[in-house]
Amino acid sequence: MPALAIVLLIIGIVLLAFGLFVEAVKFLLWLGIVIIVIAIIAWLMRYIRRSS
Repeated sequence: MPALAIVLLIIGIVLLAFGLFVEAVKFLLWLGIVIIVIAIIAWLMRYIRRSS
């Protein structure tokens, strides 16, 4: 599970960077944000399960 969250975070950051640099591809900006949010939620779920 942690590897999946790390991969999602990296992909999200890459897509976010492409979305910022390429003005015509605004879809990548939103896709990057969504993937980063999913990665953060996955990390929080893992952290909460481990602490309880």
